[in-house]
Parts: sequence; structure tokens; C-alpha cells
Amino acid sequence: MKHLLLLILMVSLLGGCRAHRTHDEQALQKIERELRAGDLLFRRGTGFAGQMVTRLDREGLFSHVGIVAGDSTEWCVVHAVPYEPEFKGDFDRVKCEPIAGFLGRYPEADFGLYRPRIELQALHRIVRHALRLSRKQVPFDHDYNTQDTTRLYCTELIEYLFGLEGYTLSEGRRTEVNFTGLSGAYIFPSDLTQSRLLTPIY
Repeated sequence: MKHLLLLILMVSLLGGCRAHRTHDEQALQKIERELRAGDLLFRRGTGFAGQMVTRLDREGLFSHVGIVAGDSTEWCVVHAVPYEPEFKGDFDRVKCEPIAGFLGRYPEADFGLYRPRIELQALHRIVRHALRLSRKQVPFDHDYNTQDTTRLYCTELIEYLFGLEGYTLSEGRRTEVNFTGLSGAYIFPSDLTQSRLLTPIY
């Protein structure tokens, strides 16, 4: 926690990032028409934590990601997220959130939809795994430790889910972070968006 607070402080001192797109109701309806189960939905948070991630990320486009589940009658995004409680006493965890809630938290921020190019049955199993982890309420990984899957952070969740079916979306890419009190190699959003297994849709 102290490491995260240190980085948030640094971001606040560096200044904010300006978003590039406002996704209104019309944009939301358009993206919902494009959705398929198993798609990856990225967003760019405009809070301190989102700014921290985009400043450290090599591309700096997105700060968070989840996987789309459900169907056209009721879509949701399964994602591992900190500091977004849904009720008093809630904890940071893997959750399944409606599309409008996932994107609406930052209504003036960028978002992107990416489609995996993998075998359809494997993708269906990945989505089922994602829903299982949301029902299990797997805790958020505040240590950002990819060697321990009992807790997961957002990009680690996606890497883990596809890894269960033998796919490595990051293709081994890691982003090196070297600050006093926090250093190591982490999976950042661009480590996933660069994957040859993903096609940008929106």
C-alpha cells in the first residue's frame, strides 16, 4: 500500500493526463453492438491511480482492462479492481460489472475494444473461468505479484485467464518500474494490447 501511495503522490506532483474522448450514450450503444463474449475492454482512468499507470506505461493509452462476459441481453465486464467498492464493507476484488458502470466511472476517458484471435471453444472456457473467479470474489493483488494467483491485479487476471488455455497474451512482455520503494517487472496494459493475438475493434 505504501508503494502505491508513493506513486500516486508522484503522479499528482507531475500533473494530470488529459483524456481524448467523451463516450456518451450514443458511443456506449455503438460499442455494445460490437461486443462479443471474450473481448477485452480497456479504459483510461482519470484518477490518480489511472494517471500513474498511463504515465508509467510505454504507450500510455489505457490504465485498466477487463474481459467481456454475457450476451447482447446483458453484458458485463469481469475485472480485478481496487478502490471501487459497491457497498459498505466491500473489498477490492474480481467482480462482474455492467458495461455502463465499467465505462461510466470515467465518462471523459478513452476506451478500447480488442478481440482475441483464438479458438472459439477455448475463448468460451476463458469466459467461464472469468465468471467463476468473479463469483469466488478473488481478492485484488496489492502486491502485484504474478507468481501468486490467489490474488490478481487487472492485467494479471487477463494473463492468467488466457494462460489457463495455453495462451500468453503478453508474449513475455513486462514493464520495468524502478522507484524508491517499488521496483520490478509488471504487466501493463500495453504489454497486452501489443499482442499478436488481439485485434483492435474500437
